[in-house]
Amino acid sequence: MTHSPSSNPANPKPGLYFMLRHPAHILAQGFGSGLSSVVPGTMGTLFAWLSFHWLSGYWPQWFHPDSWPIIIAVGFTIGIWACEVTGRHLGKPDDGSMVWDEIIAFWLVLIFVAPSDTQMQTAAFVIFRFFDMVKPPPIRYFDQKWKGGFGVMADDIIAAFFTLLCLAIWKVI
Repeated sequence: MTHSPSSNPANPKPGLYFMLRHPAHILAQGFGSGLSSVVPGTMGTLFAWLSFHWLSGYWPQWFHPDSWPIIIAVGFTIGIWACEVTGRHLGKPDDGSMVWDEIIAFWLVLIFVAPSDTQMQTAAFVIFRFFDMVKPPPIRYFDQKWKGGFGVMADDIIAAFFTLLCLAIWKVI
């Protein structure tokens, strides 16, 4: 008897072989950054930070302040699909290896923070990771209520909002 990936009888491990089996897995697992055995969400956020600057510097005609909001909106929409498919194939709707949500959310933070000094961007990184890991209310509420690919993506956008709110307050005081 053959099984489709969605029947997931063996609960595959989120490794390189699994990631390369489907384009949704590659995206959801952050091009491999989510495969870290320790703190995959932090590795995904670090990948977001580095890729934001690399893409903006290497292809400024495509990745500039006016295009980033469109890229993020498209990335969010595609991320719903990618995280839904990957979560179903793994048998875990919000597996820790899925970091596309961190990538999109931290890119959102960076379009409001960059260009800025390293101190401000590091603060944004630390504050975002706090909100994403601890999930204080109301983030926890939405994390528990919204399911599927949309839920995976949305709670990180809320964490990004709270990160930006903290940074705005920090700038004022």
